[in-house]
Amino acid sequence: MADKFAIVTGASTGIGFELATLAAKDGYDVLIVADEPLIEAAANDLRQFGTEVTPLEADLSTFEGVDALLAATNGRRIDVLCANAGKGLGHAFLDQSVEDWRRVIDTNIVGTIYLLQKVLPAMIARNEGKVLVTGSIAGYIPGSFQAVYNASKSFIDYFTDAIRNEIKDADGVTITTLKPGPVETEFFARGDMLDTSVGQSDSKSDPVDVAQDGWSAMNKGVASIFSGWKTKLQGAMTGITPAAVLAEQHRKMAEPGSGEG
Repeated sequence: MADKFAIVTGASTGIGFELATLAAKDGYDVLIVADEPLIEAAANDLRQFGTEVTPLEADLSTFEGVDALLAATNGRRIDVLCANAGKGLGHAFLDQSVEDWRRVIDTNIVGTIYLLQKVLPAMIARNEGKVLVTGSIAGYIPGSFQAVYNASKSFIDYFTDAIRNEIKDADGVTITTLKPGPVETEFFARGDMLDTSVGQSDSKSDPVDVAQDGWSAMNKGVASIFSGWKTKLQGAMTGITPAAVLAEQHRKMAEPGSGEG
């Protein structure tokens, strides 16, 4: 058993799997969590680095799922939390089912902040711990045809800014917000966005690079990071571009069928 322990959510694939890889390589025992059986295969891959890897299949859109995650720590001190679990959802809001958009909100917002509220007090009590939360550049853009998803990431981007200020006296505890742009993961297939311009784009970031950006920033105690130079530029432009223009730009990327022809 290692003397360092990390939790990574949404770790079966994509950014979460790459974050878990970095944690294991850095000598952390890792509890990896996702809402699909693939988490078992991810754990098998991660064990090559020699630390203890515990997989858990749990639905982090529910309090019960988050409680199961906390129970699976068996009371171990949590040195690092990578709150990465998230759900995407394409198509027009009026065409989405209540069940689908509710799951996005419950996973991206409710489950995430419930987990933070459970984990942070112990870190603050000992004035030691690192948290990485996966937000998104999408949180700065009115997300036509991804309206609920983008709004959920806006919540996370600004929520972490606020909580970072609230706990500033606990200077040994850091919260870093990772804000990537589009990343080459299963996100677009799972969100039914493979026929969109952004879904078909070959310029999406590599999850290995995004995870490295986030992991490095977290270890340095950086407050937030836009991953990749294109995303940094986009983040700067969102502050001066009218919302209506941003929404129209997003429409051209995310409207169903925009990747065809």
